[in-house]
Amino acid sequence: MLVGGPASSLTDCPFSYFDGMISVAFLGLGAIGNPMARQIAQEKEQFTLAVWNRSGQKAADFAAKIGARHASTPADAASGAQFVVTCLPTSADVEALLDGPTGLESGLEDGAVLIDCTSGDPTTSKRIAVRLAKHGVGFLDAPVSGGVAGAEIGTLTVMVGGDADVLKRCMPVMEAFGEKIVHCGSVGSGHALKAVNQALLAVHIWSLGEGLAALARAGVDPAIALDVINASSGRSNSSQNLFPQRVLTRAFPRTFRLALLDKDVGIAARALRELKVPAPLIQLTAELMSMAHRELGDEADHVEAVKVIERMAGEVID
Repeated sequence: MLVGGPASSLTDCPFSYFDGMISVAFLGLGAIGNPMARQIAQEKEQFTLAVWNRSGQKAADFAAKIGARHASTPADAASGAQFVVTCLPTSADVEALLDGPTGLESGLEDGAVLIDCTSGDPTTSKRIAVRLAKHGVGFLDAPVSGGVAGAEIGTLTVMVGGDADVLKRCMPVMEAFGEKIVHCGSVGSGHALKAVNQALLAVHIWSLGEGLAALARAGVDPAIALDVINASSGRSNSSQNLFPQRVLTRAFPRTFRLALLDKDVGIAARALRELKVPAPLIQLTAELMSMAHRELGDEADHVEAVKVIERMAGEVID
């Protein structure tokens, strides 16, 4: 679903379509990127797919299993592709892919579009867009929300920054993995919105953790506390889903790394400073998530930040 209007005809694209096939390259087969690429690959009557990953074996295994072409370099992946999708940890990673004789920039063709689904930062996105425009290449920042589960079934929400006409051309690709596709504004706006959303997630996790630790100290069973909170105005996705499923059970499944949430909240805090918007709560939350990341390490799940609160409070929320 495109919020803001229907998709236009693919005839707006400067590429010629042979037998109705759309050529796509997908770079970055991580926890989210892998199932997103699979969603594209399974539409074999609509798309041809080339894949590349920094770990070449992962891309080779994906290509052999799914039937995509394994590209040897970013330039090789982009060669002949009408749409190139990147899904990497940071915007700096995406920008670095552009460089060098085998870099993405040397393979992108006039009229192609780079769709960056990285949870990145607006400033770098704007810089990339200007750089690619010199070669006649379009750019959209298009971070996604919905987690691995949403990627597995193709129901992600896609927050898009960039030209509306370019977005319309890209709709068939985005609709392969996204259920709700929202045009947020100019280049960088998608990444800005995703960063603020992640900052709110971090605020909810940390504030709920503090509140439940205090209630546990006061003798209130955390399960009872959550039952009341979820029927009251303090409820959130954290209270309704994350804490009952992960904290009270002590399961803490590793679906989204704390390291990435730390990065996302840092992007939000930096963007707000650059915009000169007073945001003491988000700035403090960025510092707290950074502290939790340092203490728990790169592999901890984002909800495990609660363990730092428990240590500080001397109370376990279970």
